[in-house]
Amino acid sequence: MALSVHPFKLGTSEKHMTLRIEKDWDGQRTTIRLIGRMKREHIEELKAQIKVGGASVTLDLSEVSLVDLDVIRFLARCQTEGISLVHCSRYIYNWIAKERCREG
Repeated sequence: MALSVHPFKLGTSEKHMTLRIEKDWDGQRTTIRLIGRMKREHIEELKAQIKVGGASVTLDLSEVSLVDLDVIRFLARCQTEGISLVHCSRYIYNWIAKERCREG
Protein backbone atom coordinates (compact mmCIF):
# COMPACT_ATOMS: atom_id res chain seq x y z
CA MET A 1 0.00 0.00 0.00
CA ALA A 2 1.47 3.36 -1.04
CA LEU A 3 0.46 6.79 0.15
CA SER A 4 1.50 10.17 -1.10
CA VAL A 5 0.33 13.55 0.13
CA HIS A 6 0.17 16.74 -1.93
CA PRO A 7 -0.82 19.83 0.09
CA PHE A 8 -1.75 23.10 -1.58
CA LYS A 9 -1.12 26.23 0.42
CA LEU A 10 -2.18 29.79 -0.22
CA GLY A 11 0.17 31.20 2.40
CA THR A 12 3.25 30.16 4.31
CA SER A 13 1.55 28.36 7.19
CA GLU A 14 -0.37 25.09 7.26
CA LYS A 15 -3.52 26.87 8.48
CA HIS A 16 -3.88 28.42 5.01
CA MET A 17 -4.08 25.04 3.27
CA THR A 18 -7.15 24.80 1.07
CA LEU A 19 -6.77 21.28 -0.35
CA ARG A 20 -4.79 18.19 0.49
CA ILE A 21 -4.55 15.21 -1.85
CA GLU A 22 -3.76 11.78 -0.45
CA LYS A 23 -3.20 8.91 -2.82
CA ASP A 24 -3.44 5.24 -1.88
CA TRP A 25 -2.89 2.21 -4.11
CA ASP A 26 -4.00 -1.26 -3.00
CA GLY A 27 -2.36 -3.16 -5.85
CA GLN A 28 -5.41 -2.94 -8.10
CA ARG A 29 -7.05 0.44 -7.61
CA THR A 30 -5.84 3.96 -6.83
CA THR A 31 -7.92 5.97 -4.38
CA ILE A 32 -7.35 9.70 -4.37
CA ARG A 33 -8.70 11.29 -1.20
CA LEU A 34 -9.41 15.01 -1.31
CA ILE A 35 -9.44 16.95 1.94
CA GLY A 36 -10.57 20.55 2.32
CA ARG A 37 -11.73 23.15 -0.17
CA MET A 38 -11.26 22.39 -3.84
CA LYS A 39 -11.06 25.25 -6.31
CA ARG A 40 -10.37 25.67 -10.01
CA GLU A 41 -6.64 26.13 -9.41
CA HIS A 42 -6.42 22.57 -8.02
CA ILE A 43 -7.89 20.85 -11.09
CA GLU A 44 -4.63 20.56 -13.08
CA GLU A 45 -2.81 18.88 -10.19
CA LEU A 46 -5.73 16.51 -9.65
CA LYS A 47 -5.72 15.66 -13.38
CA ALA A 48 -2.02 14.81 -13.09
CA GLN A 49 -2.64 12.61 -10.04
CA ILE A 50 -5.49 10.82 -11.84
CA LYS A 51 -3.25 10.19 -14.85
CA VAL A 52 -0.49 8.75 -12.64
CA GLY A 53 -3.11 6.66 -10.84
CA GLY A 54 -3.64 4.44 -13.87
CA ALA A 55 -6.75 2.89 -15.36
CA SER A 56 -8.68 2.30 -12.15
CA VAL A 57 -9.12 5.46 -10.07
CA THR A 58 -11.59 6.40 -7.35
CA LEU A 59 -12.00 9.90 -5.95
CA ASP A 60 -12.89 9.90 -2.25
CA LEU A 61 -14.70 13.15 -1.46
CA SER A 62 -15.63 12.41 2.16
CA GLU A 63 -13.66 15.36 3.50
CA VAL A 64 -14.29 17.89 0.76
CA SER A 65 -15.91 20.87 2.43
CA LEU A 66 -16.38 23.30 -0.46
CA VAL A 67 -16.16 23.30 -4.26
CA ASP A 68 -16.73 25.82 -7.03
CA LEU A 69 -18.55 25.50 -10.36
CA ASP A 70 -15.42 24.56 -12.31
CA VAL A 71 -14.76 21.71 -9.90
CA ILE A 72 -18.35 20.48 -10.25
CA ARG A 73 -17.97 20.41 -14.04
CA PHE A 74 -14.64 18.61 -13.71
CA LEU A 75 -16.14 15.99 -11.37
CA ALA A 76 -19.00 15.43 -13.83
CA ARG A 77 -16.43 14.79 -16.60
CA CYS A 78 -14.57 12.39 -14.29
CA GLN A 79 -17.75 10.37 -13.79
CA THR A 80 -18.37 10.33 -17.54
CA GLU A 81 -14.84 8.98 -18.05
CA GLY A 82 -15.46 6.13 -15.59
CA ILE A 83 -13.82 7.56 -12.49
CA SER A 84 -15.80 6.63 -9.39
CA LEU A 85 -16.80 9.32 -6.90
CA VAL A 86 -17.26 7.90 -3.40
CA HIS A 87 -18.34 9.40 -0.09
CA CYS A 88 -19.58 12.45 -1.93
CA SER A 89 -21.86 14.86 -0.07
CA ARG A 90 -25.43 15.15 -1.26
CA TYR A 91 -25.01 18.80 -2.22
CA ILE A 92 -22.09 17.95 -4.55
CA TYR A 93 -23.98 15.04 -6.16
CA ASN A 94 -27.04 17.24 -6.64
CA TRP A 95 -24.99 20.07 -8.11
CA ILE A 96 -23.30 17.67 -10.55
CA ALA A 97 -26.73 16.40 -11.64
CA LYS A 98 -28.02 19.94 -12.16
CA GLU A 99 -24.99 20.85 -14.27
CA ARG A 100 -25.44 17.74 -16.41
CA CYS A 101 -29.08 18.68 -17.06
CA ARG A 102 -28.04 22.23 -17.86
CA GLU A 103 -25.33 21.15 -20.33
CA GLY A 104 -27.15 18.16 -21.75
